[in-house]
Amino acid sequence: MKILNFNIYGLFLALIAGILLMSGCKDEETYAKTRLFRPVLNEELTAELNTIIVNMGNIKEAASYTIEVSRDTFTTIDYTIETDTSYVVINEELLNGDPLLWNTLYQVRATAHAASPEFDSKVSDLGNVRTERFPSILNIPGVNDVIDVAARVTWQVLGAPVTKIRTFAPDDLKLTTPLAEYDVSEEDQAAGETIVTGLEPETAYQIAIYSGASGETLRGWENYLTLEKGVDPDDPNVINLTDSEDPDAVGAAVMAAADGNIILLKKGVLYNFPSENLTKSITIRGAYGFGTQKAILFTTGNWNIENGATIGHIRFIDLELRGEDIGGDYVFNPNNDMTTTVEELTFDNCIINNFRGIIRVRTSVYIKNYTINNSIVHHIGGYGIFTADTDGDGGAAIDNITLSNSTFSKVNTFMQSRQNSQSLVIDACTLNEETVTGGRLFRWRGGDGFNNVINGISITNSVWGHGWDEGETGAYDFRGKAEGLDNTSFTIVNTYATSDFSFTPDYEIPGFPALNYSGTAADLWVDPYEGLNFNFKDSGFAGKYDAGDPRWRAKL
Repeated sequence: MKILNFNIYGLFLALIAGILLMSGCKDEETYAKTRLFRPVLNEELTAELNTIIVNMGNIKEAASYTIEVSRDTFTTIDYTIETDTSYVVINEELLNGDPLLWNTLYQVRATAHAASPEFDSKVSDLGNVRTERFPSILNIPGVNDVIDVAARVTWQVLGAPVTKIRTFAPDDLKLTTPLAEYDVSEEDQAAGETIVTGLEPETAYQIAIYSGASGETLRGWENYLTLEKGVDPDDPNVINLTDSEDPDAVGAAVMAAADGNIILLKKGVLYNFPSENLTKSITIRGAYGFGTQKAILFTTGNWNIENGATIGHIRFIDLELRGEDIGGDYVFNPNNDMTTTVEELTFDNCIINNFRGIIRVRTSVYIKNYTINNSIVHHIGGYGIFTADTDGDGGAAIDNITLSNSTFSKVNTFMQSRQNSQSLVIDACTLNEETVTGGRLFRWRGGDGFNNVINGISITNSVWGHGWDEGETGAYDFRGKAEGLDNTSFTIVNTYATSDFSFTPDYEIPGFPALNYSGTAADLWVDPYEGLNFNFKDSGFAGKYDAGDPRWRAKL
């Protein structure tokens, strides 16, 4: 028995030894070396003055890095920097005395290098960053600081007096070759303001201010873009009212106008709506000027369109249109028993406020193309942006509706029609409190055969807030697809809604919104309620560069 036990034990030891021997003979497993990972940022690209800070995560296996800097998304490369550290400050010293430009958008990318070049990383796009504005007493120009052939330049009256102003081409980035030079009078210096004349329409300029007897000390510069060529007040097609402050001057001018005439109004003056029905194509527009207040067209009722008229266009440009009573006034409120047609009704660069509705059409009135562009619309009552208010075959209709680059706030009922429309496009708009709590956004209520938008509703590149709690009920929901539209397609792209936006149950629009913002309207915008300031307060909003009315978007 002892001999048997010994043999078993010996066999076991031999087996273990064999396994170990075989294991020792097996080839050691190796892995093929691969390229380095692309560099990534520890912190977002930042700028201090005219320097850029690049803070990348350190790659242990990286021997060095190449950083490239561009201003045209790498069509060309301004600077190539070789460094052995992942934290780099791109400044004048690093660039051998050639500083980065001020207030300029740069793109940065990086490559990590291994000891052997074949294992270098692929190029990593690190993003965009704008250098800071040059420390300056010059004020940033606003929309009221440029016209077609002149610019208003203003500055803080601090330090040495401003003595010279020079204009430069937009590509003269180091301000070396002035296009023109202007002396600054003592009166203008004391006021901190002067008007630069002799500019070309629709042209970009850099305008710089200087101190010193010969203007040798730069005090700051800004970019200016002049407006398109304005209306020539001496053109025979123009009725020039810029010398008139008579409240009834517009009515008299419309009566005297030929078909297609332009009526030019003085900036900052209040004029009354005409009282006589409109019979002809007309454009009413505000003249250019540096004041903040537009020319105002005011009504305590509405304007009408002549029964049976055929009108090519009605255009309101660069005006404020204001009603006295949100419960009773309209821009137009025609109710005609003879076929009345307007091919184009346009509001461009207008402020429209305090109306029961902008346009209400009844019986046999037809608007073919209705456009609101680059405008702000607020405090509109139950007849909304438009109402087509007659049932049945041949009733009043508005065919093609376009809302673009505009802001809508505090609107009781958004749109309603008892007839089909052909198309509805909403693009690049900001909308908050755009329909009253429990109210109607899109209401096509004409019954079968008269309750659709034939070519669909398109909503793109826009931002929507919650409903208008006009009755202070604490509720914000409203009916989206309020009536009709069962055979209407919706196209909704790059359109956000805030977290306090909601449709009343059973009245949702499928696919709306395309994207959600996690905060409230108050989180998103600076002052959406009293100040109607829809600049983005939340810098983290994903749509800050490409959604909403462009006037409020963040700028790269």
